Amino acid sequence: MRDHRKLRAFQLADSLVLDIYRVTKHFPKEEQFGLTSQMRRCATSIPANIVEGAARKSERDFIRFLEIAFGSARELGYFIDLSHRLGFLDQETFESVRESHDEAIKTLGGLIRSLRN
Repeated sequence: MRDHRKLRAFQLADSLVLDIYRVTKHFPKEEQFGLTSQMRRCATSIPANIVEGAARKSERDFIRFLEIAFGSARELGYFIDLSHRLGFLDQETFESVRESHDEAIKTLGGLIRSLRN
C-alpha cells in the first residue's frame, strides 16, 4: 500500500480542490446545482481516485485509478474554461486556477507514464 499523502500528484490535486471550492463560492446562485456542483465533483474526484488507487495492492489497479483521476482532471479543465467564457471567472482568477490545474494534470500524467514504464 502506498501513502497517497507523499505523492506530489495528490498534493496538487488536493490544493486544486480548495481552489475550485473557493472560486465557485462566488458563482451565480442559479449555477449551484449546475456548473458549481459539476466542477466540485470533478475536482474532488481527482484526489479521491488517487487515494483509492494508492490503497490498491496491484500496480495495475493503481494506474487504473490514476487514469480515472486524469479523466476527471481533463473534464475539470473544460469547466474552468467554460466558467471563464461565461464570465464567472475574471481573467486573473482564471489564470491562477488554470495554472494550478495545468500543474496538477501535468504531474498526474507524469506519474501515470512513469508507472507504465
